[in-house]
Order: sequence, then structure tokens, then C-alpha cells
Amino acid sequence: MRVVVALGGNALLKRGEPMTAEVQRANVRKAAAALAALTRQHDIVVAHGNGPQVGLLALQASAYKDVAPYPLDILGAESVGMIGYLVEQELANALAPGTKLATLLTQIEVDPNDPAFGRPEKPIGPVYDDTEAATVRLSHGWPLVEETEGRWRRVVPSPLPKRITQIETIRLLVDFGVTVICAGGGGIPVIRDRAGDLVGVEAVIDKDRAAGLLAEQLGADAFLMLTDVEAVYEDWGTPRQRPIRHVRPDRIDAAAFPAGSMGPKVEAACLFAARPGRMAGIGRLEDAAAILEGRAGTLIS
Repeated sequence: MRVVVALGGNALLKRGEPMTAEVQRANVRKAAAALAALTRQHDIVVAHGNGPQVGLLALQASAYKDVAPYPLDILGAESVGMIGYLVEQELANALAPGTKLATLLTQIEVDPNDPAFGRPEKPIGPVYDDTEAATVRLSHGWPLVEETEGRWRRVVPSPLPKRITQIETIRLLVDFGVTVICAGGGGIPVIRDRAGDLVGVEAVIDKDRAAGLLAEQLGADAFLMLTDVEAVYEDWGTPRQRPIRHVRPDRIDAAAFPAGSMGPKVEAACLFAARPGRMAGIGRLEDAAAILEGRAGTLIS
């Protein structure tokens, strides 16, 4: 099968781990081993998150006070280049010699009139205390959200992905047997200006929605979202919680799951699997092959 695999940012950098280059490389090496096992039976295209990494770059950039903060699209491109480099190198080490690999910084067009631009809700970057938050709000004009008492983060719009600008290039590479790493971090969000030129915008596209669009436009047979959670759980966080193993896309409601985590995954899975003959899976990175076979995680088809 042709399988689009979306690696969650937390699958590449575990919760609570230090954000060192060594830790990230070690996690990417484990991810590459799981992906290499998939390539023995399937053709894969790899997308990935960048949440922890782009937050680290924002922290590093904020330490340099002599220039205005770098635009979010540029920080996103930097983080995607870093992760793509690690994923490509470790995949090359895990796969058979001569395997063709390519990493592509992917620009994804969004609608400048998307309602998300009027309601920034996606937290990004460093955490500020009350004093720092007041300074940041005054100096940069950023909207902030108080995630926990006295702990603030910047929020940005999260518009829907509309068009993968390089889809023909990606398709060409895939059709010629190249394992492509693309749509990293949900893609770099861009719009068309009045002259018709592409320009970056201060936004973050949900990684799973972007990967779902990629799977759709590549005509994939399966779409895997791999994270650090075993499966989609019904009644999560209650004594009644239980994993959902296999469900039809019309029998599960994405709105019943947290909007900041599992909700977009279920939504993207249902959109892709709505067409007969296609499947979407959600689960742990190390269970990738077992999810496709219906032996682990959650399978939606």
C-alpha cells in the first residue's frame, strides 16, 4: 500500500524530556526503525509535527533582543529543516543502502479569509509569567492565553490547509520510488498576495489536517497518525475509559475529543477514511505495522 505516516511532535520528543539535540536524535532513530519496518511491505510518505521544536527556536530567538522576533513562518521552516535532516539521515541508516530519500520544505496555501485568523487559539512558543506576559503583550501586541494560573503563552491562528503548493513535485518523487519527508509541522502556511505571489503568514496549520490533505492528494491507501498514545479512548480520563479498536468514520464524532490533541486526529482520520477502501489509524509509533493490521491502536475504516 501507499501509506502516509504522520509523526507527532511528542513522538519525536517525549513529554518532559530535555530538548537537546542528542535526545531528539535518539528519538528520531527509534522512529526511523519503526518506519523502516513499514517500508518492507509498503511505500511510505512521512510527515511530522514540530510543536516542541518550534517552541525551542522561539525561546532561543527571544534571547536576542536587538532585532524584532523572527516571523513564525521562518521559525517553522527552520524547525522543519532541522527535523527533516534528522529523519532523513536516520532513515538512510535504517534502510537498505541505495534507498532514495528526499526532504521537502512544503508550503501549504491557506485562505486569508479563514475565520481562524479572527480567533487565534493555537498556543506556541515559550511560557511567560505574569510580568513577562505584560511586557510581551505591550512590545509585540501578541494575543496571549493563560494556560494555567500565572503561566501565559502566545496564541496564533490555525487555518485549514487548502492547497499543497508542491504536490506535483511530491507526487513525481513518490511515483519514482523516493521516500519523501514533507508537510513537516503542518507545512509552512502561505497566502497569495494581490500580485499573486506567495507570502508567509503568522499561523500554524494543524499537522494531522495537513497530512490528511497530503494523503488525499497522493491517493494513499492508508493514513497513519503516530504519537505517544496507545489508541483513541472513549470516556478518556474517567473510570469508564476504554480504547476504541475499530470504528467506521460515521460512527465516531471528532467533537467528542479534545480540540487541542485527539480531536483533529479523529477528524482527519474520518475525512480520509470516508471513502470505501481506505483506512486511517491512530496509535503509538512502535505499533505502526500492527495498527495497519488491526492488532493495535485505533483503526477507522
